[in-house]
Amino acid sequence: MIWSDHVPADVADRYAVHEQHHAAALLAHEFPAQFSDLCDALRAFTITEEMITKPGGNESDIPKVMSTLLRPRGWVEGRLTASMTVDGQTQRQDTHKVDYLKGRVAFDMEWNSKDQTFDRDLYAFRTFFEFDRISVGVILTRSLDLDRLFASLGVKAKYGASTTHMGKLLSRLRAGRSGGCPVLVLCITRKVVTR
Repeated sequence: MIWSDHVPADVADRYAVHEQHHAAALLAHEFPAQFSDLCDALRAFTITEEMITKPGGNESDIPKVMSTLLRPRGWVEGRLTASMTVDGQTQRQDTHKVDYLKGRVAFDMEWNSKDQTFDRDLYAFRTFFEFDRISVGVILTRSLDLDRLFASLGVKAKYGASTTHMGKLLSRLRAGRSGGCPVLVLCITRKVVTR
C-alpha cells in the first residue's frame, strides 16, 4: 500500500491518501466522472468542531454532510444479494451493502463506528468486486492527525482506539481483507475541520 500521485494535490493536502492495487490510477483513468465527483465532494467537505463534540446517536451530522454532496450527483446506496444453491435448494443467502454506488465505483464513509465496521465494508467491496459489480472501492475515514484535536476538545474518549480510523483500516487492508478489490483510502485531517 502506497501513497498515490494520481490524487489531485489540493485533495491530497487535506486528506491522508493510501491505496491498494493501483486504485487511484484506476479511478483517474477508467472512471474519470466518478473520480471527479469524489474529488469535488472532498474539496467541499468540511466539518466543524461543534459537529465533532455533538453527541452522534444513530448517525452524526458528519456523514450527512457527505450525503448532501454525493446524493445529488447520483450516488445511491448499493445492495448485492448473493446466494448459494445446492441441488436446487438455497443453502445460504448473503446481502451486502455499500453507502454510495455510482457505476462501478463504491464509496463508504466511516467516521466513528466500531472498528469491526471496516470488516463489513471490505467484505462488501470484495463481494461486489468478485461478482463483477464494482471495479474499485473508496473508503473515507479519520486520520490519526485528529487525535490531538479530539483531546483539545475534550472528546478523545468518544473517538477511542476501537473506533474507525486509518490505523484500524490500513492493517485490515494489509491483511488482504478486501481480496483483489482495488481500494483507495482517504483519511480526514485537521485541514478539513473549521471552528
